[in-house]
Amino acid sequence: MTPSGAAELIRNAAALVFDVDGTLAETEELHRRAFNLAFARAGLDWHWNQAVYRDLLRVTGGKERIRAYHTMLSIAPPLSDADIAELHRTKTVHYAELVDTGCCRLRPGVAELLASAKARGQRLAIATTTSHGNIEALLSRALGPRWANNFEAIVAGDDVGHKKPAPDAYLEILTRLKLEPSDCVAIEDSANGLVAATRAGIPVLITRSMYFREDDFRDARFVLDELSELATKQQNAKQPHAQ
Repeated sequence: MTPSGAAELIRNAAALVFDVDGTLAETEELHRRAFNLAFARAGLDWHWNQAVYRDLLRVTGGKERIRAYHTMLSIAPPLSDADIAELHRTKTVHYAELVDTGCCRLRPGVAELLASAKARGQRLAIATTTSHGNIEALLSRALGPRWANNFEAIVAGDDVGHKKPAPDAYLEILTRLKLEPSDCVAIEDSANGLVAATRAGIPVLITRSMYFREDDFRDARFVLDELSELATKQQNAKQPHAQ
């Protein structure tokens, strides 16, 4: 299928389920910087450059990412679960501070899609591996303090037993919304997100992001560079054929 039907797929869904990092905003660079600030504050000589972080993003979840990196360092002193949780708490504080500078806006087409979906009476939800604190930091800045009123269900990483690529977050969304998978469309940016939604039976629209641009998206229903393409395709569909 070609991307020409992406707007129709979105319009016909009863509910749109959004990933957060990379999908709603290009947040991953801020996360990387926040991790490095947390490491420095803890006196660790760790530094994740973009190449290292790109590899670590295959591991979903911030605490899991720290654990994976620590495991790679065979000479490193042991880090307890409490140590990792404290590192992650510090990182979350730094992330919120970075977001609060206003340097990370919603990606093109996101605000317009949320507004048009609301106007159509569609239900909105979030299924993500990030934390509630990170969601709050980003969306309160981008959508205002009452941002959560726009979303009927919000499932974060720690709300389920297994993070993406496991389908748990999407299955929980389906339970809360009381909908069938075919009633929904998942909007994702990564292969892990695509696998998670697909395992839950939900069709997926991919919007390519900075860190996951080269992922394998062959199982996605549609792949777009930006969600702003949806408005263009919808407008073009309304134009009469040239005579």
